[in-house]
Amino acid sequence: MTHIAEAVERHTIAVLVENEAGVLARVIGLFSGRGYNIESLTVAEVDPRESLSRITIVTTGTKMIVEQIKNQLRRLVPVYKVSDLTIEGAHVSRELALVKVASTGEKRVEALRIADIFRSNVIDATNESFVFEVVGATDKVDAFIKLMEPLGLVDVSRTGVVAIARGANPL
Repeated sequence: MTHIAEAVERHTIAVLVENEAGVLARVIGLFSGRGYNIESLTVAEVDPRESLSRITIVTTGTKMIVEQIKNQLRRLVPVYKVSDLTIEGAHVSRELALVKVASTGEKRVEALRIADIFRSNVIDATNESFVFEVVGATDKVDAFIKLMEPLGLVDVSRTGVVAIARGANPL
């Protein structure tokens, strides 16, 4: 008897929570305690009057595992809403990275040329290095970093994915 392996999918999940101490630890504990992977995690207060924060999580798993994750998130207190942006309709997602490249001569010129193609900004420059700011979908950020590797990539700092549903409806 053969078993067909279920496909592993990447999902972006937005979680609206009460902005209070310990909430993020509970969310992370849910993932680590069950062996779920977090590829990206961002958190920010989105409504100071109501004291609400949005946690955006990029995770991978089979459909069954992603459903388990969402159901377990909904049971956490104080979670108000869980939205799987990947399946609930159109959404916009972006990531920001700061990319430090140290090079001279032709490699330095090539790094600037590639940065221009990717519409990234030089936010710091010395005679030996640049720090580029690149914003876009994760695959765009990944591609930029990969192209900088042979040109003297020194360091990378990434924000993680932020995402929001398109249209007039919240979360």
